[in-house]
Amino acid sequence: MDQERIGGDGFAFEGNWRDYAPIAFTNLLLTIVTLGIYRFWATTRTRRYLWANTRFIDDRLEWTGTGKELFLGFLMVVVLIGLPFLFLQFGAQALILQGHQGIAAILTLAAFVTIFYMVGLARFRALRYRLSRTWWHGIRGGSDDQGFGYGISYMWKSAVGSLALGLLIPWSMMSLWNERWNKMSFGPHAFEAAGDHGPTFRRFLLFYLLPILLFVGGGVMVAMVGFPGQDNVGSRMAGVIIGIIALVLVFYLGLGLIALAFYASFFREAVEGLSLTGLDFHFYARTRDWILLFLGDIALVVCTLGVGSIFLQYRHWKFFITHMGVTGTIYTDELTQSQTKTSRHGEGLLDALDVGAF
Repeated sequence: MDQERIGGDGFAFEGNWRDYAPIAFTNLLLTIVTLGIYRFWATTRTRRYLWANTRFIDDRLEWTGTGKELFLGFLMVVVLIGLPFLFLQFGAQALILQGHQGIAAILTLAAFVTIFYMVGLARFRALRYRLSRTWWHGIRGGSDDQGFGYGISYMWKSAVGSLALGLLIPWSMMSLWNERWNKMSFGPHAFEAAGDHGPTFRRFLLFYLLPILLFVGGGVMVAMVGFPGQDNVGSRMAGVIIGIIALVLVFYLGLGLIALAFYASFFREAVEGLSLTGLDFHFYARTRDWILLFLGDIALVVCTLGVGSIFLQYRHWKFFITHMGVTGTIYTDELTQSQTKTSRHGEGLLDALDVGAF
């Protein structure tokens, strides 16, 4: 019986930015010339390069999706969802002008609920599509679940997560991650996801701690400056203004860092709970690694006046693969082709709603 034992790495990225540069610049040029239409084929070319340079255990990945699939998926969204929502939007305005505010409010609420549902459906179907177009050892992944039930789960779990001042958001995120992956498979084997939101909760609480600390800090600052009297009024007021500006900067910068620290912990715990027929997945990136990634993104875009954004997909994929790991044993002779159905179109819904990740 053929088997592969993996001790922690498992994943490797063997590409380099010099080889990717001609693809990136060609994609940019053709996307501009075609007024954005080529971006679907640009995404396909990028994925083929990145997948082909990604090694998992003893073989490289292969992306089999096409730009035509992504384009057809986008057109389906425009026809089935975009046009009806435009009708609802202008229809609601017309009803308000005619004095039917109640009916307009109902239509607006229905549109909001539908969009909310579609976001969840899009997340599920995008993952299903990407797995079905990812091949390894000539075997692909996928799911026979259409995702309609997941769309409902996304709605109520997201709503419950917002209760109690949002304290249940970590539970909501992890529960949806587990539900999505538990319905996926690769070859004949199903994924098992059992991520625990508990370790991420302490970092999430920092969202509540930061405003309290800033409030106390602001109070101390006011007490130290004191109320302006006749002497040094200008300097005192200048100190107050500078203090307020500093508190605002610390607030937004602090929230950004807390959000990044929380997501780093969440993604690490989520991947740690993911397994596939004897293989356990791991993600080793810490908060510092994420900070360096995004600081590098900002520097690349700013220093190149925006042109460097064409390399962001390459950087993010390399970051993801470089920090991925897997342990366990896989029996290669037990791998057979997946019998799940494959959709004929791509993740146009996800792309149209702008909620996807590369």
